[in-house]
Amino acid sequence: MNIPFHKTHTNQEEIDAAVNAIKSGWLTMGPKTVEFEENFKNYIGTSNAVSLNSATAALHLALKAVGIERGDEVILPTNTFVATAEVVTYFDAIPVLCDIEEDTYNMDISKIEALITKKTKAVIPVHFAGQPCDMDELYIIAKEYNLKVIEDAAHALPSKYKGVKIGNLAKTDVTCFSFYATKTLSTGEGGMATTNNNDYAKSIKINRLHGISKDAWDRYTIKGSWHYDIVDNGAKYNTTDINASIGIIQLKKQEILREKRRNIASKYNEAFKNHPKIKIPFVKDDRETSWHLYVIKLEKRDEVIELLKEKGVGCSVHFIPVHKHTYYKDKYGYQERDYPIANSVFERSLSLPIYPDMSDIEIEYVIEKLKEVIS
Repeated sequence: MNIPFHKTHTNQEEIDAAVNAIKSGWLTMGPKTVEFEENFKNYIGTSNAVSLNSATAALHLALKAVGIERGDEVILPTNTFVATAEVVTYFDAIPVLCDIEEDTYNMDISKIEALITKKTKAVIPVHFAGQPCDMDELYIIAKEYNLKVIEDAAHALPSKYKGVKIGNLAKTDVTCFSFYATKTLSTGEGGMATTNNNDYAKSIKINRLHGISKDAWDRYTIKGSWHYDIVDNGAKYNTTDINASIGIIQLKKQEILREKRRNIASKYNEAFKNHPKIKIPFVKDDRETSWHLYVIKLEKRDEVIELLKEKGVGCSVHFIPVHKHTYYKDKYGYQERDYPIANSVFERSLSLPIYPDMSDIEIEYVIEKLKEVIS
């Protein structure tokens, strides 16, 4: 049996939607993009949703919207994909790394204050595997030090913090989602920024298209005009109607797909909860995870991955901490000793397959083979 680490859920609905978008004549950003944004906004419950071509683009323009400049410092967890730190460097600002919690893999909020300086302007919590960070505790610190809060919610659709969907927390400035191929909602490539601040939404919307004063696609409608003005130094970050059409279909399935992942997680939990060599994920009682990832801890992680690969089970590791990457370590002088929990967690973490279309036979095969290689 061959079980990949991930398989994107798509069927004829997504195929038809993409084909219809192509047939419509709108290959770039157009009416389907607007429809996707409206549907996403309504699903999350936020005032604004702006689509982009990646979560990286969303994070970049979110930081621009809140005013990050050269020399500013932005705090983020070292346990994240490098894009979270990368976007900070776009401004010649400094990514300041924070260690994480042992049980949730999320940023340890209790360690943030020690990292704050006069240059600190923002903090980016990353909701690892879909489990929201301790946002109330973070908001207290952000208010005291006048910090902007940009959520990296690449894993967190659909997740909830104390009953509220991630993307609509009132005290967050901007939330950024990913629609990459492996994410819970996939358009192949794509992202979304949500915010209840109209000024931030306007800034992101303008800057996703070169800083043009209005959406470029408006110029090619019957009511449009050839005239436009560049009002900011923007980027080329817009999505397309082909991607948006797929997103519209995927958005309708979010609750169903989450329930399928939750069911897989429950079966894994039941199988591994009493195993002496496997530590299963921990989810806090006042939040709901999307179950984007199912991450266990065990010893001899690298050896286990190779043995599982031989048996046809694909696995992954999330993440190689930012402070371990050569470029960031050399440029910013990060020291291993400053991130003991992240180092320890990284050495023992393994992500198992948890995609919605896994069959019961495949789930049982993963369970059986993991137990087998560990023993």
